[in-house]
Amino acid sequence: MTSRLLRASLGSPGYDDMRGTLRAAGMTAIAGDVHAAALPLFRGDPLRQAVRVTGAPDGAAIALLDGETVIDRASAGEDLWLPEVDAPRTVTVSVSGIGEAPLVVHPQRKWTVHVVHHSHLDIGYTDRQGVVLRNHLEYLDSALDLAAATDDWADDARFRWTVESALPVRRWLDSRDAAAVDRFVSLAREGRIEVTAMPFQLHTEACSVEELHRMLRFTDDLRERHDIPITSAMHTDVPGAVVGFVDALAAAGVRYLSAAHNWAGRSVPFLTGGQDLGRPFWWRSPAGNRLLVWFTDTPHGMAYMEGNVVGLAESFPAAAALLPGYLWSLANRAVPYGREAFGWSGLDGVALTKPPYPHDVLHLRVQGGNADNAGPSIVPPSVVREWNATYAYPRLRMSTNTEFFVDAERRLGERLAEHSGDWTDWWADGLGSGARPLGYARRAQHAVRHAETLHTLAGTDATAEVDAVYDKLGLFDEHTWGAANPWHDHEDGFDSGGMQWARKCEMAYSGADDAEDLRHAGAHRLGARLAPAAGALTSYLIANLGPTDRTDLAEVFLPASVAPLDAPVSIVDARSGATLPHHEEAVRPEEWPTRPAGRRLWFVVADVPAVGQARVDVVAGSGPAPVADLDGWQIENEYYRVSVDPRDGRLTSIFDKRAGRDLVNGTAYAGMNQYVHERYSTAPHVNHLSGHIEAPHGDLALLAGRSIGRRAGIVRATRTAVGETLEVELDGDGVQWLRTTVTLTAGVPRVDVTNRLYKDGAPAKESVFFAFPFAMPAPVAWELTGGVGGGDAPTVPGAASHMTPIRHWVAFEDGEVTAAWATLHAPLVMFGDIYLPYAPFPPTLSPEPAEPGTVYSWAMNNIWDTNFPAQQQGETTFRYAIGSEPGAEPRALGLGVAAGLTDPFVAVPLTGSGEPAPPSDRFASVDHPLVRVAAIGPSRRGHHLVVYLASAAPDPLSTTLRVPGVRHAFLGTSLERSLVPLSISDGAIEVTVPAGGFVAVSVS
Repeated sequence: MTSRLLRASLGSPGYDDMRGTLRAAGMTAIAGDVHAAALPLFRGDPLRQAVRVTGAPDGAAIALLDGETVIDRASAGEDLWLPEVDAPRTVTVSVSGIGEAPLVVHPQRKWTVHVVHHSHLDIGYTDRQGVVLRNHLEYLDSALDLAAATDDWADDARFRWTVESALPVRRWLDSRDAAAVDRFVSLAREGRIEVTAMPFQLHTEACSVEELHRMLRFTDDLRERHDIPITSAMHTDVPGAVVGFVDALAAAGVRYLSAAHNWAGRSVPFLTGGQDLGRPFWWRSPAGNRLLVWFTDTPHGMAYMEGNVVGLAESFPAAAALLPGYLWSLANRAVPYGREAFGWSGLDGVALTKPPYPHDVLHLRVQGGNADNAGPSIVPPSVVREWNATYAYPRLRMSTNTEFFVDAERRLGERLAEHSGDWTDWWADGLGSGARPLGYARRAQHAVRHAETLHTLAGTDATAEVDAVYDKLGLFDEHTWGAANPWHDHEDGFDSGGMQWARKCEMAYSGADDAEDLRHAGAHRLGARLAPAAGALTSYLIANLGPTDRTDLAEVFLPASVAPLDAPVSIVDARSGATLPHHEEAVRPEEWPTRPAGRRLWFVVADVPAVGQARVDVVAGSGPAPVADLDGWQIENEYYRVSVDPRDGRLTSIFDKRAGRDLVNGTAYAGMNQYVHERYSTAPHVNHLSGHIEAPHGDLALLAGRSIGRRAGIVRATRTAVGETLEVELDGDGVQWLRTTVTLTAGVPRVDVTNRLYKDGAPAKESVFFAFPFAMPAPVAWELTGGVGGGDAPTVPGAASHMTPIRHWVAFEDGEVTAAWATLHAPLVMFGDIYLPYAPFPPTLSPEPAEPGTVYSWAMNNIWDTNFPAQQQGETTFRYAIGSEPGAEPRALGLGVAAGLTDPFVAVPLTGSGEPAPPSDRFASVDHPLVRVAAIGPSRRGHHLVVYLASAAPDPLSTTLRVPGVRHAFLGTSLERSLVPLSISDGAIEVTVPAGGFVAVSVS
C-alpha cells in the first residue's frame, strides 16, 4: 500500500493536461458536460467539414440539424459532417437524453502540415556521450530500413528523415560498407533523407566567429563529394543564436533555418517583444545575408516535441483526437496552451497580444519517442498514411526540413516580416556554470587561429590538426553541458553526470593543450626558415597577430643551452639598435627539475605591426634592470594611475593622465573590480526546478544573501623594467581565497586586471560577479560572435535582455573620452544592475541615480537544475583589461584593448641559416581600423593561401589588403564559395567587406 504515496516527478514534462486543452479547443457548451466544436477537418468530394461532440454518454445518438432537417447523425465518439461552409452557419447539435443547443460553424482553413521526422541530438544528457552517438548511428541504419519499407507507399506517407545534426552522419559514413553508403547517398539525393548543415546544436555565444564558420566544413565537403543538397539547418533546444549565425550558414550555402526553442529554464521571450515575432520570418544579418526561419510553438508546442504532443508519434486515433484542436487553437488563439504547458513561466498577468497564426501551411517536428535522442519510427508515416486515406484536409505530408521551406517560401515569400540583429540565447547563463573549462576553450580559440597563421607562413599545411582542435572546441560548445541529473555520478543514463562532465571538460582542456602545442610548433617551424642576427646569442621574431599595430609586453624563453643562466644578456630592437629594458626570472634545475632550464625574459616592444613582426636580438649584455618594492596601494605608468582600497581590494581610481579624469564612478553601488557573491534560496538537486520558479518584480525573496570581498592584504607591489604590479589577497564567501593582480605595463595604454580564485564546491545556488562601474554613459557597442551589439543595434524580438553574452569587449563614449573594457575568460555581462537569475529577472539594485556605465561580469554560477554542472570548484582565472583614449572610435578601441588579452605577442625563435630575418615585416595588412586579419590559412580551393577578414563596422566598407607576392586574388565566403576576382594594383587588393562580415580572400 505504501506505493500509493509515489507519483511521477513534477520536474519533467507531461502531456495529459496539454492534451486536455486540445480536446476542448473551440468547444461550445451544449448541455451538461456535452460540448461541440467545428474543427478544421474535411473529408469527401464535395468537401464536408467536421463537428466534434465531446462528453456525450457512451452509445448516445447525436444529430446535426438545420431546423427540422437532419444534416448528419452519429453515435457518441464519432464526428458529424456537414457540407463545407463559406460563411458562418448556425446549426443545432442534439444529443439524445441530454439536450440540444445551437452551434455556429465557421469556415475552416485547409491546412497543409509538413511532418518533419528527426531526432534531437543531445550529445549526453540522456546517457554518456559515446552511448548517445553510437545510438544515433543505429538510427541512421534504421532510417534506411524504414525508407525501404515504405518505398511503395503513397508519396505523402513515405518515410522521410531529417538529420538534425550531421556529426552522426560523419561517423556513420566512416563506419558503414559501400552499399549502405550508396543507399544513403541515393536517398539524400532523392529528398527522402536530408542532412542539415550544423554538426550539432550549439551555444553559439560560446563560439568564436572562426569556430562557427569552421564547423560547417564537413557538410560543405559532403555536398561536394556526394552531390547532396544541403540547404537548411536546424537549431534545436537552445533558445537563441548569435547574429553571426546567419552569416555562417549563408557562407555554407544554407537558405533555411528551423529553430525549436525550448523555454524550460527561465526563458520568457514574450516579455521582451517575442509576441511580435511571427513565423516564418526572414532573419537578416548586417552583412546582408538572410535566412528564412521557422520556429516552433514553444513552449506551447513543446519545442521539438510538438508533433508528439498531438499524437503523431503515437497512433492515428491519438492524432485524430488532438491535431484538429491544435490547428483550431493556432488559428484562433494567441497561443494554443496555458500554463499547463511545460516551460510556461512568468506569463500570469501578461496580456497576450500576439495574433493567431495566420497561414495554412505548418511545420511540425516529430520524434519517434517523447524524449531527447529518440530514434526513428514507422508510426509517423503510418499515421500520415491513414490520415490522408481518411481525410481530405488537413493534408499531412512526411517532409524534410527543406521541403517545408520551399513550400512556405512559394506560398508566403516576401509577405513575411524581416528582422535583424542578435537573437540572444536565454540559456547562455549556463556558460557561467563551467567557468574554468570555458576559459580554457576561449583561450584556445585564439591560439588555434594563431597556429594556423604561423604554420601557413612557415609553408606547412596543418589543416588536419587545426580542424581537430576546432572539432574539440565545437564539441565543448555543443549545448549539452551535463546530464539530466548532473549532480549524480552513475555510469549510465540520466544520472551519469560526473562521467559526462569529465568527458565534456576534456574537450576544452585537451583542445586548449592541442591549440597551444600547434601554436608552439608553428612558431618553431616558422623560425626554422629564418636566421638570427650575426653575432647574437639568438634572435626572436615578436609576432603581433592582432588587429592593430601596438606596443605591448613580449615574453620569450631563453634556454640555458643557448645562454648560461648566470650570463647577463640584453635585448636589442633590430629596427633601431636600441637596448630594451627587460625583466627576467630563471628556472633553475635545482629548484624546478621538471621544467626546462632557462630564463623567462619580459620586455616591451613598441609599434609592432599588426599581422607582422619585429625582430629582437639577444646579446651578451648588462642583464635585467633591478626590481624595486613599492610602498602603498597605488601603481602608475605613463598613461594611468591606479589606486586600490586596502579594506576590500576594489580599485578606487583609474586616473587617465591623457584625459585628465578618472574612469571610475566613485559613487557607484559596487567598487571597480569588486568581488560580489550571491546566494539564492532555491533548492539544489531538483530537476527543472528553476523552470517552475518565478521572481515577480519587487519581490527579491529568492536572493538569500549578497556579500563582497573583504580584508585585503598586499601580496606584492613591485616595479620592474616592464612596469608596475600590485597583487592583493582577499577573503570572500564561496572561495578559499581570491587574489587580484593589477598591472600597468610601461608604455602601454592599458590596465590589466587578473582575478584568481579558489572556488569552494557547493550545491547551493550561487553566483560570482566582478563589478566594473565606469564614470560613463551606457555602452555604445559590444562585441558579439559575428557582429556588434549595443546602442541602436537591432535584436530579434524576444531576445534575452537581462544579460548579454559578449565575445570580448564593451566600448563607452561620452564626447570627451572613449573607454573600453575587455574580458578574456568570462563572456556573461549585465549592464547597469544585477538582475535576479529567475524569471522575469527583476533588478536587485535599481541604483539612484542610475549607473548605465556599470558592467557586471557574471563570472560563475550554478543556477541550473539540469543539463549544466550542479557545482564548480578549484582554481579559476579571470582576466580583464581597461583602456581609454580621448576621441577614439569606440569599436576600434574595443578591438585594440581586447587584443592585449586575445592576441598576446608570439615569440618565434629563429634557428635557420642564411640571411638574418628582416628587422620588421608585415605578413598581411589592411588599412581600415575596423577590419582585422583574423587568420591566414591554406586554401580549400587550390590557391596558395587564404586570408580571413572580419569586420566590426556597422556598414560595408572598402579596404586595401596587402599580401606579399600576390598575383591573383578572389573574394568569397569563409568556405571560399562564390569566389569572384579582385582587382590588384601595385600589390594592393581592393576588398569590400560587408558590415560585420567574415569573408575569405583566396590568394595566388
